[in-house]
Amino acid sequence: MRWLKPWEPRPLPEALPDGEEILWRGGPLLAPLAVHVFHVRKAAVYFAVLLLWFGASTYADEGSLAGAVVAAMWVVPLALAAIGILGLFAYLVRRTTTYTITSRRIILQYGVAFPMTLNLPFKHIGAASLRLYRDGSGDVPVVLTGGVKIAYPILWPHARPWHLRRPEPMLRVVADGRRVAEILARAIVSRPAEGVDSPQGATTPDLPRTSSAAA
Repeated sequence: MRWLKPWEPRPLPEALPDGEEILWRGGPLLAPLAVHVFHVRKAAVYFAVLLLWFGASTYADEGSLAGAVVAAMWVVPLALAAIGILGLFAYLVRRTTTYTITSRRIILQYGVAFPMTLNLPFKHIGAASLRLYRDGSGDVPVVLTGGVKIAYPILWPHARPWHLRRPEPMLRVVADGRRVAEILARAIVSRPAEGVDSPQGATTPDLPRTSSAAA
């Protein structure tokens, strides 16, 4: 089946205009996506604690080790189902997502059920930052300016968490996050000077701000 093949970038919806070039293409990494976005690790810990609690409480009440094991085992299929669903959705998001940085914009292609393409011209990006994880992957959110606003539900999971009033599109858990953030920052700062791309009040985007998080 085609959807079981290794990840490959989605083709761009149309050819780039003359003078615009691709600087980087990629997508979210599967394992970090499952851990940091769909919280598979937290779900596993939750069910492990639940299993131990049921087993310990049953043993304390009945004093039977066999009874404690039987009482705790009903948690296992629930845990496998929940973790499996989260992992599958992470896989589907990974398979259907492609991020592209060109010399003029960011292109987000995503959507498991309904494919979408978002174009974010650099003229509407005021800042780019970086959250770096221990495995080298990183989140790269951007701040939109000029009154541009995209609804959080439309962006999710490619949006900075908890920024609901002013959603920030984000490249989620991309490989070598520091390099991707540097490519984006340089591209924004050095974008071609065009009157239409330099609205009054626009500012030069910030260079990536790095923070560390557990892998």
